[in-house]
Amino acid sequence: MAQSGRLSKDLTSYDPRSFPAFAVTVDIAVFTLTERGLEVLLVKRGEPPFEGQWALPGGFVHENESLDAAAARELVEETRISSRGHLEQIGTYGEPDRDPRMRVVTACYVAVVPDLPEPEGGSDAVEARLFPVKRVESGRVKLAFDHRQIFLDALEHVRVRLEDTPIATAFCPKAFSLTELRAVYEEVWGSELDPANFRRKVLPIDGFLEEAPGTRQWQGRGRPGKLYRKGRADRLDPPFRRKG
Repeated sequence: MAQSGRLSKDLTSYDPRSFPAFAVTVDIAVFTLTERGLEVLLVKRGEPPFEGQWALPGGFVHENESLDAAAARELVEETRISSRGHLEQIGTYGEPDRDPRMRVVTACYVAVVPDLPEPEGGSDAVEARLFPVKRVESGRVKLAFDHRQIFLDALEHVRVRLEDTPIATAFCPKAFSLTELRAVYEEVWGSELDPANFRRKVLPIDGFLEEAPGTRQWQGRGRPGKLYRKGRADRLDPPFRRKG
């Protein structure tokens, strides 16, 4: 009790105004897989700075709000998307001049959402749209703030996580075929994988996949394929490494 009382007394002399003020934001790189391939969700800013430019969805963290709660809220407010799928914080960005309004530190999140509904602009975003990852990665789509670097870091994070975690299943429906799972790896890594070799590598990984009820026929050819779902494992052992 004596220590608690001393701590309270010490805090009475603490003045937070003695330190420079800065804001905290969240930015979310939302990836999904469509019939067009791997895509990322961007919003068109409706307010300065960078009005009319494309950016990752995000915004300021409210008082008494956690970072995770802010990321989920901003995703709904700016895109009308409430199904988050896999949501993971991957880092922070705090260069002094990254935002012309004031000193802003942002926490970056990666979201992987299967069957992403058609996004709609909301809040201070006048439009929300899915863009091919290859187009954004090449620089053909200009991003506001330092969002290009955040996007590139988020994309590489997902590519690495495919090697040692079951995050690839987050791109898939609840029940999926090995063909669908292999398509995730091929799209995210940008390289073709031999079907037989893929099967030999992923099926023996303990806890990665488990069989799901039903089968799926592909284009009326061959035998119907088995369906799988995510297993109990949070890490892949051994990892499934990219070539090179």
